[in-house]
Amino acid sequence: MARVRFSRVSKKYGNTEALRDFNLTVEDGEFVTLLGPSGCGKTTALRILAGLIQPTNGEIFFDDLNLTTESAAKRDIGMVFQAYSLFPNLTARENMEFGLRARKLSTLEVMNRVNELMEVTGLSEHREKYPHQLSGGQQQRVALVRALAIRPRVLLLDEPLSALDAQVRVQIREEVRRLQREFGITTIFVTHDQEEAMSISDRVGIMEKGELLQIDQPRKLYDNPEHTFVARFFGKVNAIEVQPISSQRVRLWNKEFDTSSNSTRRGIATKSWALVRPEAIVESKEGEGAPGLIQEISFLGPITEIQVLVGKSDLITMTTSSNAVANRKIGDRIWVKVDAKELFVEVE
Repeated sequence: MARVRFSRVSKKYGNTEALRDFNLTVEDGEFVTLLGPSGCGKTTALRILAGLIQPTNGEIFFDDLNLTTESAAKRDIGMVFQAYSLFPNLTARENMEFGLRARKLSTLEVMNRVNELMEVTGLSEHREKYPHQLSGGQQQRVALVRALAIRPRVLLLDEPLSALDAQVRVQIREEVRRLQREFGITTIFVTHDQEEAMSISDRVGIMEKGELLQIDQPRKLYDNPEHTFVARFFGKVNAIEVQPISSQRVRLWNKEFDTSSNSTRRGIATKSWALVRPEAIVESKEGEGAPGLIQEISFLGPITEIQVLVGKSDLITMTTSSNAVANRKIGDRIWVKVDAKELFVEVE
């Protein structure tokens, strides 16, 4: 396996900068996800690492070996794309064996390695089927086995689950994570799905406009965003206008809060917003918080999401235990408060 490092990598297409001064280190055996909206540069970074395109500036290292100018064939990488890219004229087994046969391994070694992977991915009974005879999930498993069979130093996954339905996506992503841990492969996963990123990653990197804004463990990233974009993009937030009291304190409804050290500006401005997670807004006793009217109720199994109009303009979303609000209905008047010691504040 390998430790991967991007060193000040950039990529330009004419006047468009797809990747800007990109620095990232992925440790040996680590699972890192690059998360961001379409066009943020995450796939560009992956394709540069794979050797499919050359960077305009910067260097790529596997351990201490500079591979910036090496061809894709010499990088020992397994890659799985959104499109399954299976050979339609080959059976599932033949597709899975393709990379091994290209490397001229013995017939016995090819058979043993593919049989092992088919067993752990549940593909044994589908080995003689052609791609058109397989479901989307089965085709993606075949593509994954083909990538893993060559025992690559690095595994790259470019939105491989986005074409699958919700239930199959969950199954495949859990399988990807299990196999990655089992084989200890250094893995970089690209997606725009926050839930996927949070559920399977050792660390998540948030990208915007070709830049890596912040990278950390999912929980730390969620709790301690360093940028407004990260706070808004990674998980749900309520943007609630607040009254600045000082450079480090604001008033929200009828209570004062300290502002997070990561807030976007330390100063008093005419308009400021607190970015508050739905679970940080809780129901309170009458007179203790702010009054509101329930506008929508969405049952989501163990939790329920409630939209509440506070005052004339603050339409907020809160999440709570479904049992706690089983008797609530649209139009009910409730009191709510923010259960937090400090707030992440952005200033206009």
